[in-house]
Amino acid sequence: MTFLSDEALKDKLNSRGYRSTPQRQKVLSIFIALAQGEHLSAEDLHRALREDDVGDAAPTENRISLSTVYRTLHLMVCMGLLRELELAEGHKHYELNRPLRDHHHIVCLHCNQTLEFEESSVAEIGEKTAKEAGYHVLDCQLILYGICANCTEDKKVG
Repeated sequence: MTFLSDEALKDKLNSRGYRSTPQRQKVLSIFIALAQGEHLSAEDLHRALREDDVGDAAPTENRISLSTVYRTLHLMVCMGLLRELELAEGHKHYELNRPLRDHHHIVCLHCNQTLEFEESSVAEIGEKTAKEAGYHVLDCQLILYGICANCTEDKKVG
């Protein structure tokens, strides 16, 4: 995806008055490398960055603190590079914001399994409603909460 190249990230950050740092590039590269449908919490991302640092024998100044991870995630969400998801675990998860891909989530409240599905009508309804109200839609997410078939079959729920 050309819009997510290091150069495009640098241009996007610079246009908003931010610097492109190796840490920001590393964060984005981790999300680009994720399998479709995989999400990371800030803690998961921080752990992945620390593991990557050990593997690279990165100098201390290139390490990224957890608070910097949170700030970087917030910045990348505001820039539209990442999507912020509130799934069932009680904390936010993040995924790459892939353009022109309407996808949504179903989350099991018992085991936290998350299923992604695509449905363009959700975004169409949202766009119509937003247009009538004078809004410009930046993102559309639908999250359904329920109990998955495995948890129901295992009688883990009453």
